[in-house]
Formats: sequence, C-alpha cells, structure tokens
Amino acid sequence: MTMFGKIFSKKTPKTDVKSNGEALNSSEIEQFIKDTLSHYISDNFPQGVLAVCQELSITQNKKITINLIMPFVCQGELDLLAQTLSENLACTVRIKIALAIKPVRQFSLGNDKNKADQDKAGQEGTVQGKVANIIAIASGKGGVGKSTTTVNLAYALMCEGARVGILDADIYGPSIPSMLGLKNEKPSSSDGKLMTPLDAKGLSAMSIGFLVDEADATVWRGPMASSAFNQLLNETDWPELDYLLIDMPPGTGDIQLTLAQKVPVAAAVIVTTPQDIALIDAVKGIAMFDKVKVPVLGIVENMSYHLCENCGHQSHIFGEAGGEHMAHDHETKLLGQLPLDIAIRQDADFGESDIIENSAGEIANHYRKIARNISAQLFLQCDIASPLTATITTRI
Repeated sequence: MTMFGKIFSKKTPKTDVKSNGEALNSSEIEQFIKDTLSHYISDNFPQGVLAVCQELSITQNKKITINLIMPFVCQGELDLLAQTLSENLACTVRIKIALAIKPVRQFSLGNDKNKADQDKAGQEGTVQGKVANIIAIASGKGGVGKSTTTVNLAYALMCEGARVGILDADIYGPSIPSMLGLKNEKPSSSDGKLMTPLDAKGLSAMSIGFLVDEADATVWRGPMASSAFNQLLNETDWPELDYLLIDMPPGTGDIQLTLAQKVPVAAAVIVTTPQDIALIDAVKGIAMFDKVKVPVLGIVENMSYHLCENCGHQSHIFGEAGGEHMAHDHETKLLGQLPLDIAIRQDADFGESDIIENSAGEIANHYRKIARNISAQLFLQCDIASPLTATITTRI
C-alpha cells in the first residue's frame, strides 16, 4: 500500500460520499482535510503537517483552498498532497503556502557603528537589511559542481517562495557572476558606504568578481582574502532575506576555517560526487564545520548518474551510492542526488537557469526537492520551535 493509501484508508472513504450515500457536509470535509494533514508523514514532516503549521484556514466554495503559514518552504511537496486530496474529495483542492521563516540563531551584520546604533535602538538584524539564515554551501575539493549547485539551489528556494540572496565567498575563483549572467556588472551604492547587491532574476547577489578582475583575486594572500570577504558580507545593503547562501571556497584550509568562524552561519551543506576521492575530502568538510560548531544539514550528491538521452539508462560514471553511505556513516542526511546533465552545464556557462524558465521541469524538480529538504532540515534540526527539539520536564 502506498503512503497516500495508508493515509486515506484510516478513517475516511476515498470519495466525496459516505457509505450510506449521503454527501459529506462542510464540517466533515474540513475534518477530513485536518486528519489528512495530521497523518501525512515524510522526512520533512516527521510528525505530520499540522505539527509545524503555524496557522491553518480552509475555505470551501466551488473549490477548496487550504491556507497554511509554514516555517520552511514546502509548496512543491504539498502540491502533490493537494492533488491526492482533489482525487479523494472529487473537487479541486489547492494548498496555498505563506512563509514565516525565522532565524534559527540571532546575529547582526554591519560595521561597528551600525551595531552600536542598533543596540541603542534595541533592534535586531541590521540597519541596512535583515538576513534571517545564512547557509554555507561547501565542498572538500574543487570540481564537484559546488558553485553550480549553489546557484541552482538559490533559484529553487526562490521558486518555492523564499526571499533568497547569494554571496560568492570563493575569493580565488569567483564564478558566480558568470553563472548568474552578470559578468562585467558592477554594484552601485546609494549612500557611498554600502553596496547594493545586484539582481539576478530575483536573487540578490554579491561577489568579489563584481569588484576586481578575476586575475587580481587569485593572487591574494589569506588575510587579504578574508578581509575582502568580510567586507562583502557586512558592507552590502542586503534586503530582507529568508536565506543567504554562501558559496564557500573549495577545501578545508586556513581561509575556509577563518570564514566559517567569522560568518554567523546557521548551518552548512556539503556537496560531493559519489567518487571515493571526492568523498574523502567531503568528510574533511564535515570535520571542519564540526570544529567551529556549525551543524551540517546533510549532503548533496552531484553528478550522481548520467541518464542516456536515447534509452534512459542510468550510468553511474563516478561511482554509486557514495553520498548515501557517507551520510549514514556520519549520521547526517542525504539531501538529494543530482544527475550529470548537459543542460545544467550549459545553463551555468551561459548564465541562464532552467529552474526559472521551466520551474516544473525534471531538472527544476530535482533542485526544488533538495531546496525543500535543506529548508525543512534547517528548521527541524536547528530551530527551538521544531517538534523534534528535546524538552526537559521537571516533577515537583
């Protein structure tokens, strides 16, 4: 029996009528929907949808609309649930998600004067904008598609309804400007102090590649690179963002460790390929974040397989199930597996995004699913409001 079969076989019939032939009234339909939301179980909803839902309302006209306020992105997953509800209630059911994403840790961005002004005013965030959660996208080695994955995950989060920014911390090899189609673009400033991030199809983006020639950045020493990155983060006029994704430099050396310590990162995601050599270095990435006490949400296995365009056969060119075994061994999650697809490479080279152009396509669905997993796991693993957060009770 399928997961949905288990849900709908518990208490309610699979049609819009009862066994005695009478139609369900509005209160019974509402209860049916609430039971369904409660019993729907997945990795991102381990205790059902209502366990994390902040507000629920149901309107019934010719169509049924379920309005939910959620703490993480989940539109794509609940769209599938809405389809199943539509079939079982024999009418169109829509689930509309409003996001209320909060920081899982408190921090402040900006220079000392800005921070002092905020402390005086008793405000949280920054005077130049607020970033709710910073997520580092890292890899133990180069060549695993980390930057491409970061860009596509940023677009995927945006397609799921989140406000997203991207910061290129790969000081020595900034590739984000090209991937966003913003090569040779320069940021502006409205006050002469803070830089305005560039807009990339709705993403707020900042990179050292917008400021200096690529050849100049590659010859910087570690302290100089760290200082430049600190300025990019703190002297950018970030708008209100739910997530700021940071494309970290590959490796686990001094600069990576310094950046991980200086940046108020909420959590990290490790990108790897199934290849043994890549996995060895990815383990070092997990160890680095453990050292600076940044939780690792999970692993994204890139170039997991190649799908033949002619026959559909999956070829595991770089090995098979390496990311899955690594996640199991290090007690973290496999957030998703991405194919080796020429369209992904072409989009990165040309500064385009199939996720924006075809948000319901196969490639977009891969990234959107991983984006939902990252958003949900950040809440479930790190937020005190998570239903999985341990509680302490005392008896008198």
